[in-house]
Amino acid sequence: MSAAPVSDLRNLGPKSREWLAAIGIHSVADLRAAGAVPVYVALKRARSGVSLNLLYALVGALEDLHWQDVRRTRRLELVLQVEDCERNQAGGTPAWLHNTHSRTSPLDPV
Repeated sequence: MSAAPVSDLRNLGPKSREWLAAIGIHSVADLRAAGAVPVYVALKRARSGVSLNLLYALVGALEDLHWQDVRRTRRLELVLQVEDCERNQAGGTPAWLHNTHSRTSPLDPV
């Protein structure tokens, strides 16, 4: 399943898949390798209007759970992971992101 496109995952609609592709996440393997939380943080930095529901959808996609089940059972844990990730990535983009997209991405440092 790792080589499968993200379109094969539950919870991810066309807009989410478009956003993921814009930061170089095209397959289940890409998402798994980068991790749901760092991908969410990168998307949140790249776009306005990214909500925690996307984080729950990403986690649910990887764990084959409905996003609402993730929100209900792991909300605090994931919010704390996001805060840690944001703190660790302050001032830059994650290393995995530099290796997966062109230098013209809006996420690259100027």
